[in-house]
Amino acid sequence: MTTILVTGGTGYIGSHTAAALIQSGYEVVILDNLYNSNEHVLERIQTITGVLPKFYQCDILDKAGLKKIFDENKIDAVIHFAGYKAVGESCEIPLTYYENNISGSINLYEAMNDAGVKTLVFSSSATVYGAPKSVPIREDFPTHTTNPYGSTKLMNEMILADVCASDPEWSVLLLRYFNPIGAHQSGLLGEVPNGIPNNLVPYIARVANGTLEFLRVWGNDYPTVDGTGVRDYIHVCDLADGHIAAVKYALEHKGADYINLGTGNGYSVLQVLHAYEKACGKELPYKIMERRPGDIATCYADTEKAFKLLGWKAKYNIDDMCRDSWNFTVKNPDGIV
Repeated sequence: MTTILVTGGTGYIGSHTAAALIQSGYEVVILDNLYNSNEHVLERIQTITGVLPKFYQCDILDKAGLKKIFDENKIDAVIHFAGYKAVGESCEIPLTYYENNISGSINLYEAMNDAGVKTLVFSSSATVYGAPKSVPIREDFPTHTTNPYGSTKLMNEMILADVCASDPEWSVLLLRYFNPIGAHQSGLLGEVPNGIPNNLVPYIARVANGTLEFLRVWGNDYPTVDGTGVRDYIHVCDLADGHIAAVKYALEHKGADYINLGTGNGYSVLQVLHAYEKACGKELPYKIMERRPGDIATCYADTEKAFKLLGWKAKYNIDDMCRDSWNFTVKNPDGIV
């Protein structure tokens, strides 16, 4: 059986991917320091799949801990999610982000190299495109970052491209996600952000359940369908399936490549809000605020390469995403505990 190490595997995207991997016949080993998640996620994965994945509470800054994992398991490939991920926070504590997301990742790549494990799927982001001059965004567009979080993603891409150039045995797929939302259809796995959410749908969910009073909509004078910003929202289960397709591809091909994971469709803030209203069955209050500095009008993916190389494309629409998010919110008022 092919064994996949999933770093950050109890987090939002990592947990969905771990469950999907198990259901696809892979053996899964999870590494997580539980900084932004908890061990109860493992029980939820077991309920969904019938399998309790092997788990190591370990930080990627811990070189000895990483070595132990590779010594004790025959790992065939790694999916690397572990890392800090808040744009605003990265601007406040950039050194912490560079230490964790760059130094920690280098530790992982060195441990992989030492163990002879040279197949990797890396969790990158559409933030590496900065403010694109046109849409849809293709993988060959120029890269440019506007915050330390995005810079750590782009630096990892550069590091891994150099690793592949130096050693033809390496196989790396760099997956640039757009905006993951939604939750597992069972209601057992979903997004549980710490504090007030930074992202749109978790914020709407808190308005819907009464935790927050109203949604702040940052600008309504963009050149879009209704004046609000447009983004490419992708169901987290579609994203998980994309990682399974990526692992299969990486195990059979060498070198580095870059692939967008999105739906190829853009939804405005108000379109997402109205889809969520349909899901929860009530009108949700919002207020129009001034534009935020750095926000762009429209951002969505060209997904042709993902379909061509991986045979993958997103299946779920915005109504599905909001329905599953609300289902998780209702079933888990206190988060995953």
